[in-house]
Amino acid sequence: MRILIVSGDAGESLEIFYPKFRLEEEGWYVAIAAPEKRMFQSVVHDFEPGFDTYTEKLGYRVQADLALSEVDPTTFDALVLPGGRAPEYLRNNPDAIKIVQHFIELKKPIATNCHGPLLLFAAGLESGRCMTAYPDLAIDVVQSKTQYKNEPVVVDGNLVSVRGWPDNSSWMREFVKLLKK
Repeated sequence: MRILIVSGDAGESLEIFYPKFRLEEEGWYVAIAAPEKRMFQSVVHDFEPGFDTYTEKLGYRVQADLALSEVDPTTFDALVLPGGRAPEYLRNNPDAIKIVQHFIELKKPIATNCHGPLLLFAAGLESGRCMTAYPDLAIDVVQSKTQYKNEPVVVDGNLVSVRGWPDNSSWMREFVKLLKK
């Protein structure tokens, strides 16, 4: 099994590394693709007392195995879309969109977390799907003609979605089940 993770600067640390290590634990090959093949800076989002929304701190540096322009999506069996702020700018990257469209069109397994659905919507995820995402994205999910469920994990066919890194274990548990089918 060959799995592609798409992220970049300001991708959420725990949403990049948790699936990478969990999927490698199964013996599968996992590659990380970013706008350039270089070290990029991940972030940690957390909640601080007195703040209305999350705060952002520097996370780990992540080595991209591939530049998005180098990715041949036909060589991968599944896709992981971590959240953080990376999806906000990656949804404007033609190479990222082309990659995500491949997985959508062929109905290959996709795992998305937090803000990851922004890439799915930009790539033309078909309407009528059901998913979860970071709760503040509920309006984006609904405007994309997708049903939003505020639940720890939602599985809809080839799509496994969660709200954020606190749901990582549910996310990978269901994604691994899907991949083993």
